Order: sequence, then C-alpha cells, then structure tokens
Amino acid sequence: MTEPAGRQVLLLGATGLVGAQVLSRLLADPRVARVNAPTRRPLGVADPRLHNPRIDYAALPAAAPWWQADALICCLGTTRKQAGSLEAFVQVDRDYVLAAAALARAAGTACCVFNSATGADARSPLAYNRTKGQAEAGLRAQGWPSLVLVRPGLIGGQRAQRRPAEHAAGVLLRALGPLLPRAWRINPAGNIAAAMVAAALAAPAGESVIGAAALA
Repeated sequence: MTEPAGRQVLLLGATGLVGAQVLSRLLADPRVARVNAPTRRPLGVADPRLHNPRIDYAALPAAAPWWQADALICCLGTTRKQAGSLEAFVQVDRDYVLAAAALARAAGTACCVFNSATGADARSPLAYNRTKGQAEAGLRAQGWPSLVLVRPGLIGGQRAQRRPAEHAAGVLLRALGPLLPRAWRINPAGNIAAAMVAAALAAPAGESVIGAAALA
C-alpha cells in the first residue's frame, strides 16, 4: 500500500493541554498526511489521518512502524502532584520522553520538537527545571538533525485538572500583563501549539530554541 503524500507527524502527549491543541492544528493542516498519536487512553477524535494506538510508556512497542515519521512533537509531561512523587514525575518528564524519542530517532525520524520550559537547566536546584534540562540534554545526545526546544513560561488555557498555584499565578500575570516584558507574560497553549507545529513542518537544521517571549 502506498503511503499518502504529505508530512507524517508523531505526536506524544496528545491528551494534555498543549498536546490537544497541537493535534487539532495538525489535523487542520493540509500539509499533514498522517498523525500518529499513541496514548494511554483513547482520544475520541475521528479523522482518517489520525492513528491513535494504545501504549504503556513503561513497555513501549519498539517494533511499531509508527515510530518512523517526518517529525516528532513531544508534549509529554505531568506534575509532581499528579504523578504522586518526584520520582514518578521525573520518570514521565525525562525518562519516558527520552525512551520514546530514542525509538523515533532509531526509526529514522529526523526532527524533534520538544515542549520544555523556561529555566530548563540540567544543573538547576529546582526539580522541575532540572528535569526539563536533563530531558533537553538527553535529546541533544540522541543526535537529532533538527532539534527544536520550545520553552514556555506559565501556560495559559483551560486544563482538565485544576492547578491552584498555576491558576493564582495566571490571575496575577493577566492583571499585570500589559506592564510586563513579553518573556514574563502568560503563554497561551494555542500559541505554543502553533509554534510547535510550524517548527515540526519546517524542521530547521541544527538546534534552535523558541523562548517564552515569542509565545506570549
């Protein structure tokens, strides 16, 4: 069977706030022929270009053909509270990210677009920033011809699960928004998703960073 013409994208984390926005944009883009979006639970989205296999990140199917794509967009992530412990958070935001990305790279996928965070630093004393920084370093070591690190600040949007601290910070930043530098403003999930899709379809050579100021 001949594959349809157009770009094929592998999307990880399609059930999250940003990932869901990425999925909508990919399916609305005529340049995209196929979206492979493996998830732990069904997405409930009907589209002939969408393939939504069920997976367990603790036992990834290494031989699955859908690891091979033109680009990988990774929005996989959780919070320490949702994960239940720091160790479980690190497992999702670093270990699962790197394990899945390694399989995509080994299958020949050449572009990786990763939803990281402002302040990502593998040596940071802050667990969140350190974990994101370690994930970035791990991706860098995988030798991607095109690696785009997207580093939003506070993400704006309606989440399925309420995050009180994030909500309070969002209220404050929205009130101060016009007075703040762009890098400190809320980054709407739609803006992040649009930037990630654009980067995946362009696949710029080498490593590039999209910072919070560009996502405000």
